[in-house]
Amino acid sequence: MRISVPVVVFLVVCNLPTGSWAGAPVYDIDQAVAVAQEKNPEIAIARKKVEGARGGVVEARSGYLPAVVSTGLAREREHQTDSRLRNEDYNASVRVVQNVYTGGAVTSQNAIARLNLERQELELQAISNRVAMDVRIAFNELLLNRAKIRVREQSVGVLEDELKTQRERLGAGLVGQLNVSRAEVALANEQPELIDARTQLKNSYLRLGELFGMDASGDKSPFEIAGMLQYQPRHPDLNESLARADTERPEIKAREKEIEIEDRQADLDRSEVRPRFEVFSGYEAYNERDPAIGHEFNHGYVFGLNAHWHIFDGFATKGKLQATRARREAAEQALHATRLSVASEVRSAFLDLEQARQVLESATKNVQTADESLEIAKANLGAGLGTQLDTLQAASDVTRTRTTRLAAIYQHNVALARLARAVAVPPNAPEFQPKISDAEKARKTRVVDVARPPKKLSKR
Repeated sequence: MRISVPVVVFLVVCNLPTGSWAGAPVYDIDQAVAVAQEKNPEIAIARKKVEGARGGVVEARSGYLPAVVSTGLAREREHQTDSRLRNEDYNASVRVVQNVYTGGAVTSQNAIARLNLERQELELQAISNRVAMDVRIAFNELLLNRAKIRVREQSVGVLEDELKTQRERLGAGLVGQLNVSRAEVALANEQPELIDARTQLKNSYLRLGELFGMDASGDKSPFEIAGMLQYQPRHPDLNESLARADTERPEIKAREKEIEIEDRQADLDRSEVRPRFEVFSGYEAYNERDPAIGHEFNHGYVFGLNAHWHIFDGFATKGKLQATRARREAAEQALHATRLSVASEVRSAFLDLEQARQVLESATKNVQTADESLEIAKANLGAGLGTQLDTLQAASDVTRTRTTRLAAIYQHNVALARLARAVAVPPNAPEFQPKISDAEKARKTRVVDVARPPKKLSKR
């Protein structure tokens, strides 16, 4: 046991993916979504907008509370002729002013502020859902590219073994130079695919790092991901998903809030042509300019009523109402367009799910057949019953079928992430659990088992 512990640590370090470092945090897909929710720049900006909307609610609420106002004046007058009035003129006062009637302005402002806060919170939720979808897609893309690298490396290994075998047989005089050249060409054609897969893996780290709000452009990634590309069957109901998306999608709710805001804005516009009243009370200190009336310095309490009414405002209110009605109609059109877009997203995700399922089932069978064909081609070539072209073609078929299977799993996971965003629920929500019979469930389980990546190219 004393020897096994350092050996295990050494093996773990050696099996870290290329471009990572031992001290980098490792995230699974749920942890990756949580990191993005915390650090993503777009979500941070949306949170600040929510804070700003909360400040707007506090500002609008001030209309219900009394205001304390202080004023002051001090000036020196110059007279052209002799006058008994004093040259100095000054006054200072502190007043408490309370709105009595504002024509509905304060009520409308508070309603608009609350609706705007709710709209900003819905916008934050919409951005969070979109970022979560982007993270899941980028996460699965990274797993896909990592799996492709393994497949391409195994393919290159098989072709290198084939080239080595043909060279040995050429040295023994059993084959001609053509066989060696064919093996070299096949290997040279496969190596660029391996290079491309490694480049795509680095790009996947960059995209995921951008969603994390991290700089992943260095030689070593500041994070690592755990897991492998897996297929988990999900069979939600289309009609239920469409109904849920129409009622729960935050983008739709935000558009509905915009219509309510414009309704309240119309009430606020109408308040401009209504009378406004406010009462005030306070204390004032002032000077008396005429010595015949009394002492220069005077002070005392004041109270009263202020009134304001626009009898005619030059049709300003009419113009505001016209603009508000136009914005409301535009908001209704935006709501209709959003509903159509959401329904289209749901249906498109369902089509992609069905396509991925069909392709995966077909590709899974092809992987097994291609593996068997490669073993048969190798055995026939060794027994002199087959040709080199049969072996090379069989190896190419194995690589192609495996990459097709991986792409189908990736397409399924992407479609599931898009559907989850479209209906505003997590991909593992109960709504997405398969509703199938036991026999169908057993068949789907076999598909999942077969879809797991094999350890070797020629071994299932």
